[in-house]
Amino acid sequence: MAIFAALYGFIVYVFFLATFIYAIGFVGNLPLLPKTIDSGNAAPLVETLVVNLALLGLFAVQHSVMARRGFKRWWTAVIPESVERSTFVLAATAALALLLWQWRPIAEPVVWSVTDPAARLVLNGVFWLGWALLLISTFLINHFELFGLRQVWANLRGQALPTPTFHTPLFYRHVRHPIYLGFVLAFWATPQMTAGHLLFAAACTGYILIGIWFEERDLIAQFGDRYRVYRQQVGMLFPKIGARSHKGPAQP
Repeated sequence: MAIFAALYGFIVYVFFLATFIYAIGFVGNLPLLPKTIDSGNAAPLVETLVVNLALLGLFAVQHSVMARRGFKRWWTAVIPESVERSTFVLAATAALALLLWQWRPIAEPVVWSVTDPAARLVLNGVFWLGWALLLISTFLINHFELFGLRQVWANLRGQALPTPTFHTPLFYRHVRHPIYLGFVLAFWATPQMTAGHLLFAAACTGYILIGIWFEERDLIAQFGDRYRVYRQQVGMLFPKIGARSHKGPAQP
């Protein structure tokens, strides 16, 4: 069974990686993609809003529920613990893929349109900076554990995973959630903000703020006063003005 679990985890990771790469192009309106946030077949406004909000809500609910510690305890009584994270990644990726596939563009009105070449270059640079910050941050806290590969590999080798530790590598010394900061930068940094893009960016940012609230409750339950002190000293998405970088023990 361990080899099948490892194969399952690897296939899920490849599915996630392909969907994630496509999502970057989707949000950035990169050319040659069959569908992006501002391209594709338009639909009546009411239908568009209902479908888009339902897609965003489905992703938010799935991600929030399955990420909670209580759900994980129940879920691992149903499926092997070694594939719990891979199954979460599969469900989240499937919800994201559905959103990318079924998203309806709303081209009008255009909220802002930047034409100055230098300003467009800056905004595009911030867009790519956001994705880079996000990706690097996943490796700082163990990319392969975050996406389930470490768990199935340890299971294949008959090893137990070490107890999660509390540490603040690099970006985590200055902001508590650099992964979410990367998303926010990538979602909002665009030379042309259409109504559809604004809906996507605003809804995702709102979900991020709600998700952080739930996530930090879990982190306090797991790490207690260590996380409370860290939360007091370090900004949530942006560094606290005048604060020194956190040197002590952050998220696993």
